[in-house]
Amino acid sequence: MALTEHVQTGAPAPMRARADRDDGPAPSQRRLAEELTQRRGEVLHGPGARATAAQHAKGKLTARERLQLLFDGGAFTEVEPFRRHRASGFGLEDKRPYTDGVVIGWGLVDGRPVFAYAHDFRIFGGALGEAHAQKIHKILDMAEAAGAPVVGLCDGAGARIQEGVTALAGYGGIFQRNVRNSGVIPQISVILGPCAGGAAYSPALTDFVFMVRGTSQMFITGPDVVQAVTGEQVTHEGLGGAQVHASLSGVAAFVYDDEESCLEEVRYLLSLLPSNNRDLPPEQPSDDPPDRSCEALADLVPADASASYDMRRVIEEIVDDGDHLEVHESWAPNVVCCLARLGGRVVGVVANQPCSTAGVLDIAASEKAARFVQMCDSFNIPLVTLVDVPGFLPGVDQEHGGVIRHGAKLLYAYCNATVPRISVVLRKAYGGAYIVMDSRSIGADLALAWPTNEIAVMGAEGAANVIFRREIAAADDPEKVRRTRVEEYQRELMHPYYAAERGLVDDVIDPADTRRRLIDALSVLRSKSAPVPTRKHGNQPQ
Repeated sequence: MALTEHVQTGAPAPMRARADRDDGPAPSQRRLAEELTQRRGEVLHGPGARATAAQHAKGKLTARERLQLLFDGGAFTEVEPFRRHRASGFGLEDKRPYTDGVVIGWGLVDGRPVFAYAHDFRIFGGALGEAHAQKIHKILDMAEAAGAPVVGLCDGAGARIQEGVTALAGYGGIFQRNVRNSGVIPQISVILGPCAGGAAYSPALTDFVFMVRGTSQMFITGPDVVQAVTGEQVTHEGLGGAQVHASLSGVAAFVYDDEESCLEEVRYLLSLLPSNNRDLPPEQPSDDPPDRSCEALADLVPADASASYDMRRVIEEIVDDGDHLEVHESWAPNVVCCLARLGGRVVGVVANQPCSTAGVLDIAASEKAARFVQMCDSFNIPLVTLVDVPGFLPGVDQEHGGVIRHGAKLLYAYCNATVPRISVVLRKAYGGAYIVMDSRSIGADLALAWPTNEIAVMGAEGAANVIFRREIAAADDPEKVRRTRVEEYQRELMHPYYAAERGLVDDVIDPADTRRRLIDALSVLRSKSAPVPTRKHGNQPQ
């Protein structure tokens, strides 16, 4: 470290090189290298064994232990390990540890470069100050320049109060970079401890949020403030724990029981994503034959449109080796969003889930699917949509909550997507929900349907009750007339080939051929080019 740097940061005099002293000869390169090794040891050792033991006692790993789990072979190249803050007042001038509470650098995940920063809770509780923020700014800028993903391992107590507004300004710089890199490089936030106040907004701006049960919390205002303002009593876990954000708020895309499995899944997710928006996702050879017949689908999906089944089983039957990574598994379970491979190539699957509220679309499901479609389109991931939807969920709460506005988000995301898009109607597809679920009319490249498909404005029962309401009411045997009219509507407008005859479905296929047809179509569409109008950006529904 240069002499001028020590003067600027207020480092103690003993840190100066011996060449500047009058009490002896200049040190040799070996002596200087030994001193460097000693200092680097101090950096790696951190604040001491007691602080490390306290971290482990909470069931948490240290920042460096986490980085070892994230990167191939634990190899990590650190940047700015000797950085210290320059703040004074409130005792800060006497506490100037190396790293300033955040470790930054890069390594390899499956042989590809990935950048990372990790809060060190042992130093200032991981709180963000000016130097701390500048280090994160640096690694985000490097990731952008290199066109590589960035992973944030978050375990900090928010802004460093002693540094005042400079800490808040540091957050502003992080947020600005999060937005600038949105849709350019994958950004992943892993919450491994507290993430409070302004700190919570950076993960919210990134593509994916991981959390760990029992140790991760995210909230804008803590339990004490909530109680003081509203009178509500709540624990940290009850306010912003992992399960809360996984099932209620939708903030957390993935939740795990321990840090080791969490970081392993971060690695798996990275294996499914491209390094940046100019690359295609990495391919992976599969022993699963691309022309494999999916005979089991005939038994998995009942022909009766009102019967329930688990769409996840359908996805497992179609994709390579049954492997898929579901996003937001516990939030809005009436729609399934997952990443998988077909013929070795990554695809994003959006599917209605009949075993959860019959697979209807509602506010939460629309938001979940829209966000996923947008992410896939940003990173050149083709979309496969499996449709079995009875419509949008009716109700006063839904209407007052803005189901129109939120449903429009999903519609906008699909219409705006330029990646290859294939939809498959398994059974029912009614009303506006049919259109929204990537129908041909909003730009799907290929629309397929099983022989069990029913595409209509609404179900036959409801349609007959509306169209023939007066006739049914006036009949001597209303039930007989109603049944007759329902059968007539089904025969005329809801038979499996009605949409195909009008060019709204490209083909009606045997369910057993679904995997083969999808892989074949995705191969042809791989070079798809979809010019978009010149514009600054769209004004998507909020």
